[in-house]
Amino acid sequence: MLPLVAPRAVIELSFDPILTIGGVSVRLETLGVALAILVALVVAALVARRTPIDLTRPADAPGPEPDELNHLRRDDLLYIAVAALPGAVVGGRLGYALVHLDYYGSNMAALLDIGGGGLQLSLAVVGGVVTASIVAALLGAPLGRWMHALVLPLLLLLAGGKAAMILGATGQGQLSDASWATSYTGPGPWGSLAPAMPAHPSQAYEALATVVVILVVMWFVALDAFKGRNGGALLFGIGLWAVARGLVAATWRDPEVAGILRMDQVVSIVIACVSFALMLIIGGVAVVRGRRSRPSDGTP
Repeated sequence: MLPLVAPRAVIELSFDPILTIGGVSVRLETLGVALAILVALVVAALVARRTPIDLTRPADAPGPEPDELNHLRRDDLLYIAVAALPGAVVGGRLGYALVHLDYYGSNMAALLDIGGGGLQLSLAVVGGVVTASIVAALLGAPLGRWMHALVLPLLLLLAGGKAAMILGATGQGQLSDASWATSYTGPGPWGSLAPAMPAHPSQAYEALATVVVILVVMWFVALDAFKGRNGGALLFGIGLWAVARGLVAATWRDPEVAGILRMDQVVSIVIACVSFALMLIIGGVAVVRGRRSRPSDGTP
């Protein structure tokens, strides 16, 4: 419930969220998301160029075999990126239905109306990864290597997308009298209800939390913690991101559904648990395969 007298935010934002050029209007938030997608694709292409298929031979090693034969194909990246879209839409809609279960529970047909409602991010990520993985496998691409290569671009996309939401006041959290609370006093249109009321900048929290996840994942990759490059890094990154998102969701306006937990937090907990479990399973399989392939020389 909104208080009768709102506290005054220290950070007041007043600007036009719509950019008009030559009679064409576009939201600044939309431009920000498009830029995040572009950066993610460019980084993915660069990482693919540096990710060898044959781990015994670095992609830039000298020799008769050209480098193009020992790194991920960047044309496969386009197919994988496009393949992620349907899974992201389906997963996002299912997640949105869970968050608004009171409505969609009795109006299931409304789920098919893409123009009504929106997408839930966590399951959109899961759905996108699933369909992208299926297409990568059908292409005969080295799925594990691609999963390893795409963890950084995916996290950059998530961080950039959340940062772009600041430009549209989308994702404002609960009302707050904190010194860093933000309010939007411009004409709008804005993406949150009562944008002039000082509130937690939850979208900024999540963007910063995702940057921290990126740094942690990069640190583990630098330590060569994922030697097999078989997808463990992506599962680790998604799991950490889900934990961070679940923590930030404590500042959201959504109602609690399980004790103090909101539905998005419940989804985040499930995603984190499944991601970490799959990461451990993949690691265990790699160890078993390594032991089975070791030649027998009489030593334990």
